[in-house]
Amino acid sequence: NASYEEIVEFHMDDGTQKIGRIVEIYEDKAVIQVFEGTESMSLTNTHTRLTGHPMEIGLSPEILGRTFNGIGQPIDGLGDIAPEVKLNINGLPLNPVMREYPRNYIRTGISAIDGLTTLIRGQKLPIFSGNGLPHDELAAQMGEQASLGDGENEDEPFAVVFAAMGVKYDVAEYFKRRFAECGVSDHVAMFLNLSNDPVAERLITPKVALTAAEYLAFEKNMHILVILTDMTSFAEAMREVSAQKGEIPSRKGYPGYLYSEFAALYERAGIVNGASGSVTQIPILTMPNDDITHPIPDLTGYITEGQIVL
Repeated sequence: NASYEEIVEFHMDDGTQKIGRIVEIYEDKAVIQVFEGTESMSLTNTHTRLTGHPMEIGLSPEILGRTFNGIGQPIDGLGDIAPEVKLNINGLPLNPVMREYPRNYIRTGISAIDGLTTLIRGQKLPIFSGNGLPHDELAAQMGEQASLGDGENEDEPFAVVFAAMGVKYDVAEYFKRRFAECGVSDHVAMFLNLSNDPVAERLITPKVALTAAEYLAFEKNMHILVILTDMTSFAEAMREVSAQKGEIPSRKGYPGYLYSEFAALYERAGIVNGASGSVTQIPILTMPNDDITHPIPDLTGYITEGQIVL
């Protein structure tokens, strides 16, 4: 009774435990992708157990001010979260008629953005950047300065969910330091998948972060700004896994479902009828060779409401 996307636990003879997920099923065989890498695993020393559910993350308002790894386990040494709810990280598709029309904005404090490509609450506005350009500084500045602007609801609760995929250690430290220096880290939840972390985990990180954001927005009625960096590493991780599975590649070697995977992430922004919270996204992507026609920026531009090009 194995099912697609199901989470599997591995118990090794030496006492270590790993988790993986089923990525392919044919006839009586299931292909399992192991998150932490397959070193020292063999058919003789590993016991496999199906959990019966897809990947879930335990959430409570305590996640603000905390740092997690790419699959939502705390890495800041402050102990585990006592979860109120466990949510499926794949989320549920939002019924289009339940969406509220976005009318308000998030003030970033950067006049070129506020005046020209305004960040609308409940929408998604990517930053298209070249290698070596200061997109991290821009994102950190937006995370620090972002507020709901002057108006009738400026005192509503506002928080930032920050997800890093395949970034270098110094980039992750830079964001941590900037948020701490500005005193905003108590309302930032960080999910960090560093470049030396497993590739399989990288595909999970944005989903975990968006699930946390949706929980805070729609259950706790907060306005959440989600910063996702770097979508290019996410797409490259997808290409790597797709090649290992032997799938037929599409443009530039990326899998044909790159568009639908991006859409599944970006469309998890919005305002829902009946909840006073909102999820707003700022995905950051570095354009390979500064080429805006590359599949990653090209497909992202189709899905999102405009873009900021550095």
